[in-house]
Amino acid sequence: MGIAEVGMMTDARPIVEVPAVTFKNVTCRFASTARKAGQGGQIYTAVNKVSLDVMDGEFVSVVGPTGCGKSTLLNVAAGLLCPSEGEIEIFGKPLRGINSSAGYMFQAESLMAWRSALGNVMVGLEYRGVDASTAHERAMEWLKKVGLAGFEDRYPHQLSGGMRKRVSLAQMLVLDPKIVLLDEPFSALDAQTRVLMENELLALWAANRKSVLFITHDLEEAISMSDRVVVLSAGPGTHPIAEFKIDLPRPRDVSEIRHTRQFMELHREIWDVMKEEVLKGYAQSKRG
Repeated sequence: MGIAEVGMMTDARPIVEVPAVTFKNVTCRFASTARKAGQGGQIYTAVNKVSLDVMDGEFVSVVGPTGCGKSTLLNVAAGLLCPSEGEIEIFGKPLRGINSSAGYMFQAESLMAWRSALGNVMVGLEYRGVDASTAHERAMEWLKKVGLAGFEDRYPHQLSGGMRKRVSLAQMLVLDPKIVLLDEPFSALDAQTRVLMENELLALWAANRKSVLFITHDLEEAISMSDRVVVLSAGPGTHPIAEFKIDLPRPRDVSEIRHTRQFMELHREIWDVMKEEVLKGYAQSKRG
């Protein structure tokens, strides 16, 4: 997809919307351990010629088999990984280095154990040179937004898994990123807490409509949260094989919408495309 026309100006020139994130024929290759050791190992192509847009304010989920390269694409979008070929653009400009327009929430815990919840949310503001009083005020505001008012003095080991994820969300969103990159952020949570966090994220997103690129292996999660779902092939050489517009009404309760006929039809349609790739990925993992 390219730049989309969304209207007309009075002089008849088209108004265009520039995507927040654009992957242009992105390929990522990695040397095997053997090659790095000088033993003639092979090059592994994780993703191959990926072209994908995430529009401004759009919630896009990427699904695919385990190990297919979903996180690699997110690392490219964050500027943590430079593609071997191709280019990534952020609001129409080539990305060079770290993506300063993006906030990144990792799958693994990233809170500092020696800092309180408040201290963890403040840390990004401190690194940006925000004065202590303003940083404190903004961090307290975001802790309240994620339902943690009164827990600001607790340390990570004193918080439940769901509460730590709320702190991580606040830590990222307090910096007001234009783009939100999420790498299976709720996969380690129990089912009930996960639904609460999914609804929490949707409510926060609806308030200001950031551009979201969401990586998940859970097809139900992808459908219930997204505007669009992109399906990746099994690796190596992962690439998009299909995408689906999710026309479910908003606002959404992720637990309730999964019981609707429209949701079930979308799930069946996407799974019909995805299941063969999942089986390929499983077979490859068994071969080692």
